[in-house]
Amino acid sequence: MKSIYVGNISFETTSDQLHDLFAAHGDVISVKLINDRDTGKPRGFAFVEMDDASAEDAVTATDGIELAGRNLKVNLAKPRGVWRMRRPRH
Repeated sequence: MKSIYVGNISFETTSDQLHDLFAAHGDVISVKLINDRDTGKPRGFAFVEMDDASAEDAVTATDGIELAGRNLKVNLAKPRGVWRMRRPRH
C-alpha cells in the first residue's frame, strides 16, 4: 500500500470526489481530507491510499489536472515525520 499526497484542493472538494478520481486508476483503500485541528476547516490537502501497483500510475495521471477549479499537486507521500527533518531556520 502506498500513500499519495494530493495538494491544492478546493475547500469544497469532498472525499467522494477524490475517491472517484483515483478509483479510475486502481483500487482506493482510503481517502483522508485534512482539516485544521483548531478550526475544523479544510487545509487544502489530502492523502489517498492505494495498492502499490496502481499508486504510481495514479500519481502520473492526476498530477496537474483540474478539479473544482484548482490544479492538483499530486505525488507519492513521504513517510510521516520526514518533512519535519529540515534544517532549523536561523
